[in-house]
Amino acid sequence: MRLLLIAVLLALLAGAIFIGHYGWVSAGDVAMPAWGWLMMGFGIFFTLLVGGGLMALIFYSSRAGYDETPELELPHKAKHPRRNAPRPDKRAA
Repeated sequence: MRLLLIAVLLALLAGAIFIGHYGWVSAGDVAMPAWGWLMMGFGIFFTLLVGGGLMALIFYSSRAGYDETPELELPHKAKHPRRNAPRPDKRAA
């Protein structure tokens, strides 16, 4: 089962590479100016920077305990909050 999953993922990767290469080659002799390459490099750089930053935040959040389920911490005296709550005055009504 595991080998089948790996084979399917590798086939998807090979298909994506083939389609990307075919799209690049089919454009013909289109020349991209230097500023185009520069902007594409900036786009790749900042995409990797944001992705890396988000991954760092995920790891930080997980290690700092922010991803834990919330728990209600009661004082030692009041184990049952309903029992220790002040009762409404019946005479006021």
